[in-house]
Amino acid sequence: MNFKLFYVLTKSPNKMKKLVLIFCLSTLLSVAQNANIEFVNATYSYGTMPSNIVESDLQTAYIQWKNAFVDSNCSNDRARVKFDDPNFTVSEGIAYGMLLSAYANDQELFDGLWKYYQSHENSNGVMNWKIEGCDTVNGQNGATDAELDAAIALIVAGNRFGNSGSINYHQDAKDLIAIMKQHEIEAGSYVLKPGDAWGGSNNTNPSYFAPGYFRVYGEFTNDVAFWNNVTTKTYQILNANLSVNNAVDCLVSDWCKADGSYSDIVSWAYNSGKSFYYDAARTPWRIATDYLWYGQSEASDYLNKCVSFVNREGGLSNIKAGYNQDGTSIHNFQDPVYTGSFASSMLISNDQNVVNSAYTTTKNLTSTQYFATTLRVIYMFTLSGNFFNPVNNVLGNDEIDYASNNHFLYPNPTSNKLYLKNFEVGTSLKIFTLNGKEVLNFKVKSNDNYPVDISKLAVGTYFIRGKNVKLRFIKK
Repeated sequence: MNFKLFYVLTKSPNKMKKLVLIFCLSTLLSVAQNANIEFVNATYSYGTMPSNIVESDLQTAYIQWKNAFVDSNCSNDRARVKFDDPNFTVSEGIAYGMLLSAYANDQELFDGLWKYYQSHENSNGVMNWKIEGCDTVNGQNGATDAELDAAIALIVAGNRFGNSGSINYHQDAKDLIAIMKQHEIEAGSYVLKPGDAWGGSNNTNPSYFAPGYFRVYGEFTNDVAFWNNVTTKTYQILNANLSVNNAVDCLVSDWCKADGSYSDIVSWAYNSGKSFYYDAARTPWRIATDYLWYGQSEASDYLNKCVSFVNREGGLSNIKAGYNQDGTSIHNFQDPVYTGSFASSMLISNDQNVVNSAYTTTKNLTSTQYFATTLRVIYMFTLSGNFFNPVNNVLGNDEIDYASNNHFLYPNPTSNKLYLKNFEVGTSLKIFTLNGKEVLNFKVKSNDNYPVDISKLAVGTYFIRGKNVKLRFIKK
């Protein structure tokens, strides 16, 4: 590399100038594309947060993932996430990308991914699970985990980007949740189906179980009873799977029936779905989300089993890629898919050193593979408080936009002054950061163009709250 640069510099100075120019333009483009990335670093309502989080770690991990796996060259401003074979994209990857871009405040990428999802919907309204390139369906019908993640991402997006633009994220979230309820939950049993076209009590995937999400859906759509039933069934199946198969600690199988026994229709899966393998590996993270957001005892019971298993193995650094349910390892190497998931479960610990180590281990273990690289960033977001509850923990479940109840604020975004219009004189208002920290409070002294000095606030997204008031603005 050094020799080639020296040769270009001495023999072809004009060419060197071109290369430098290309490099600079590429760098500027990358900076522009990622200028709005913003992390919240919220403190969860439950669990212990790492105290050694470095925000630049998150930005680096996100941008590296984006540069390696995002293809923004599809028509109509669509973007896709490349699979291990970069010629293909799976719906799971699109939904992971939506989660990451929503939580990272990357609206341009989020919109491109959601448009790609929508351009490949089947007759039920869910994305066909595998696409070749930008346009060719290669695998038909949906995979439920994609819908689960996409719905949460849409709720987050509506809170971060507002719903008054070309995409009403919250309405799209409600529509998608209704589709899941109709097509991806087995009627009468509340069993989560693995797709819109198959499965149910005869076959389900524990790694798709996202009880924290289900609680959010219930609150967000005012359908708490239904989604609580799905949550209850989730834990019943998890516990039955561990019990029926004499599993060690938290090692659920990739696939099973609703009674916890092994499914007989997934012979194509590794070990016919009987192992804690690349599907089941995500389960500790899924359940950790429920605990961090809601602190439920069912979640803590499962996570404590995960902590027990990590201790049994001698720590996160000894977690291997895959286990049989009896605890014997399948491979002898580490993989972020497993390590980061177990690291998420460690947030239940009261030992700060253990939690800090979980973050460091996740940060330091990298991969070049699509699945591992993507999940590693999601796990880092989770560990750092950037996978917060979009309806309860931080933002509330009301629609938040730039105007409400005839109250207006402008300009938005703004850097120094924010002007309020149509507020009653004497109204008490407070300004909060995205993670709920109060940074300013005041009373309105004029109902027309009342100025608020926000020059001392850090760059980021904020909310003004008061009686019957909930407005969003961006300090640039």
